[in-house]
Amino acid sequence: MTSPEVNPGRHPVAPFVRTVLGDIVPADLGVTYAHEHLVIDGGRMVEMSPDFLLADVDKAVAELETAARLGLRSVVDAMPCDLGRNVNKLAEISRRTGVQIVAPTGLHLAMYYPDDHWSQILSLEALAERFIDDVVEGIDADDYHGATIRRTEHRAGVIKVAGGRTALGAHEVKVFEAAAVAHLETGVPILTHCTDGTAALEQVRLLTDAGVPPEAIILSHTDKIVDRGYHREILSSGVFVEYDQAFRWPAGADNGTLALLDWMLDDGLGDRLMLGLDAARRGYWSAYGGGPGMAFLLGVFSERMAAAGITAEAWHRIFVDNPARAFAFTTSER
Repeated sequence: MTSPEVNPGRHPVAPFVRTVLGDIVPADLGVTYAHEHLVIDGGRMVEMSPDFLLADVDKAVAELETAARLGLRSVVDAMPCDLGRNVNKLAEISRRTGVQIVAPTGLHLAMYYPDDHWSQILSLEALAERFIDDVVEGIDADDYHGATIRRTEHRAGVIKVAGGRTALGAHEVKVFEAAAVAHLETGVPILTHCTDGTAALEQVRLLTDAGVPPEAIILSHTDKIVDRGYHREILSSGVFVEYDQAFRWPAGADNGTLALLDWMLDDGLGDRLMLGLDAARRGYWSAYGGGPGMAFLLGVFSERMAAAGITAEAWHRIFVDNPARAFAFTTSER
């Protein structure tokens, strides 16, 4: 694994991907799951349902190793600030499995935080600086939930932000614009949550109007809407999409994720597609006795992709080439 040379000032640098254990060249990312939740160590979502509690490092290691044996090399974790993010646990999982992990900064939907949470109180500029500090200095050991900030050596390599179902409210606009500021300052890519697959185009417009290039934007969960024209329009804007519904389609029904992959490849948009599981529940992990388990994409679903006529070359683009481009810092690093 070769580390790129990163300049200390605000100057153009060679593309790199920032993992919890250090920066790597994009080509070293390898087979990648583009949206996962390896650790959820408490927080509002766990209060809502204990099935979200993913705090056991041993189980995370065991779960990840099942996919690593099939070739998984890297995972992008998508748990943003003060919602169960634990970067020290992510770093331990990475060391023990050899799987590279990209950790996030950013914020989820306002519904997952108290009304008096700092995300509601801080200005756009202050939010942006907090995201920048996670990327440049290191993620807080207490995930901004303690009395003081104790920065670790583990830095964020992506900003995770979330939009509501039909439109972006004032709070979401502030968070998205703060993410744009942080991107322009550091070059960090932005990964978004599209509730029920909706409002993708509005998210793209907001970020690009704020100066973020489309190639630095990744939209998640859009395959919840199986509409060829909608996805063609999203991808034609130049952004990336991450499909993560592959295991959620009812047995016996058509697999919408597989259909979208086939359509977008046929439409010549295969260089913008990625896959993940977004398996944020114990019930989805083999290590907790659930399913389909982290190996699903590289096992069962890859077999289904091949049976549907998706070529090995297209598979490689989806799992290897596209993530290496999508998660690379390509502008400047502070």
